[in-house]
Amino acid sequence: MLLQLHSSWQAQLSDEFEKPYFQKLIGFVKNEYAAHRCFPIESQIFAAFDHCSFEKVKVVIIGQDPYHGLGQANGLCFSVSDGISFPPSLVNIFKEIQSDLDLPIPISGNLERWADQGVLLLNATLTVRESEAGSHQNQGWENFTDAVIQKISEEKENIVFLLWGGFAKKKGAKINRNKHHVLATGHPSPLSANRGLWFENKHFSKTNAYLKSIGKDEIDW
Repeated sequence: MLLQLHSSWQAQLSDEFEKPYFQKLIGFVKNEYAAHRCFPIESQIFAAFDHCSFEKVKVVIIGQDPYHGLGQANGLCFSVSDGISFPPSLVNIFKEIQSDLDLPIPISGNLERWADQGVLLLNATLTVRESEAGSHQNQGWENFTDAVIQKISEEKENIVFLLWGGFAKKKGAKINRNKHHVLATGHPSPLSANRGLWFENKHFSKTNAYLKSIGKDEIDW
């Protein structure tokens, strides 16, 4: 499965791959995919890294778990495959973009177009068993994705981290705020959004304003 990971990340995370927890994790994932229907499909487990090389990262969005419905997850947090109905959180993300940037709601919920521009769409857990939310948590993925966030924080500068909800804020707690631009708000899920914790956060225009201020290309959201 590591062959699916972009070479730039292979170089940055080579030490991580040798650790006992990671070897155990890969064994667990292989067994799960052999015995159960799991998502995303095996070739997309590391899609977030394949679409956004280490050198290209400008923005990091932290999610929690892949979608666990048939055909939904494509390896990028909050993203769904082409032709799949938008989950509620993604609906609210698009509503905020529409309000913030006066852009139309897109036809597809596939966020590969963001990833290809330098947005790392990183779930804390990269796999899940069908219809069993959280079924692959606490098996080692969280250690791996913590290491990814730490590597970006240490080795890069002026990255925009978008932390949506309590889980993402906790996972991003060790980001070096002196080197990076961190924006935090509520989660886009209806539970949070309907309590006034998501809408009007303007994270998308704020991200672009910061990128422009440091001479980087803005994201076409």
